[in-house]
Amino acid sequence: MDRFNFHDKIVVVTGGSRGIGKAIALAFGEAGATVVVAARKVNLLEEVVKEIQAKGGNGFYVRFDLNKDEDIFDLVTKTMDRYGRIDILVNNAGISPWVKNSEEVTKEMWEEVIQANLLAPFLLCREASKIMMKQNWGRIINIASVGGMVGFQRQIAYCATKGALIQMTKVLAVEWADKYNITVNAIAPAYIATDLTEGVRASKKISENLLQRTPMRRFGETEEIVTAALYFASEYSSYTTGTILTVDGGWMAY
Repeated sequence: MDRFNFHDKIVVVTGGSRGIGKAIALAFGEAGATVVVAARKVNLLEEVVKEIQAKGGNGFYVRFDLNKDEDIFDLVTKTMDRYGRIDILVNNAGISPWVKNSEEVTKEMWEEVIQANLLAPFLLCREASKIMMKQNWGRIINIASVGGMVGFQRQIAYCATKGALIQMTKVLAVEWADKYNITVNAIAPAYIATDLTEGVRASKKISENLLQRTPMRRFGETEEIVTAALYFASEYSSYTTGTILTVDGGWMAY
């Protein structure tokens, strides 16, 4: 049996128009899944769906804003109206909109990151789980960060939300482990080479500091996140839940 064959699965990927999310969406499409890609920019979503279809896959997009609760419910509703099920949820969308000293962070800035990085993923987990419970099968994959395990200076809200996302993953995994055949796991990347990290990688000073902190002395590639996501979504991981997999070049080994 090909346990990486997802031909009968409906996969929802948030933040699927760029970076890690796009790579994950394309990979599931290549593996035979029907992929619902959600993000804010329609032009980018259209391109991803075209790429999925060009490789023989099935794709559909839903415009989705993390800051709007109604968009979260709309994503679930539109997916169910079109396909009647949700098998795999990849909570990839998130923000890291500013770098500031903690004493300068306003309530509004804090709440913006909490909404996008914690509340939105929770609501999606909650709504998707109701469907997965009826199906008696589901896979939830949350994209966290090593920033949820260590302290990044001047990124207090980002680190706080990613740490909370890790704990949320564990709680949901424990609650749903023995009743519904739902697994909940998280991937915690370090710095991955994507269009979203191009600015960081372009700075010689920042880049050198990050690589010095990374035992492998290189940035990760999107394919190294993709393979982790495919594993967590597959039957190979049927006895794995509540796990936080760091894909970090050895960052957390220090």
